[in-house]
Amino acid sequence: MTTSPALDGLQRTLAAEHATVFVLSALGGRASSLTSAPLRAALATAYDVHVQRRDQLRRMITGAGGEPVAAEPAYRLPSPLTSATQIEAEALRVQRGCVTTYAALVAVTAGADRRWAVGALVATAVAEAAFGGVPEPLPGLGT
Repeated sequence: MTTSPALDGLQRTLAAEHATVFVLSALGGRASSLTSAPLRAALATAYDVHVQRRDQLRRMITGAGGEPVAAEPAYRLPSPLTSATQIEAEALRVQRGCVTTYAALVAVTAGADRRWAVGALVATAVAEAAFGGVPEPLPGLGT
């Protein structure tokens, strides 16, 4: 099967979204017993957005002639994740990882795929605020 940098980038981004969906689901479960309604709502929103992006990436890969990479059976979570502060910090770490992944996807795509990747990059960077993140001048580039 022929591959391209764009298809490889889509596959890497899909793999990252698989992990993100898993971790956000686990964080939502851990947060369910906490009294922080805003944190629970932010986790639920982030989860829904990343599920939609994961599904869109699958369609994009299939449309490009690829076979979407499968999710791993499980992903490692840091420990402990019992307080709102710990859960929020992990959610922020995951969101920042996605911003970096989407920045890399922007670099290897063009046209409609690039426009989609830019939208996902910007939206994820903005969504970091729900978990205590602050705006960066060039999100995803480690500046």
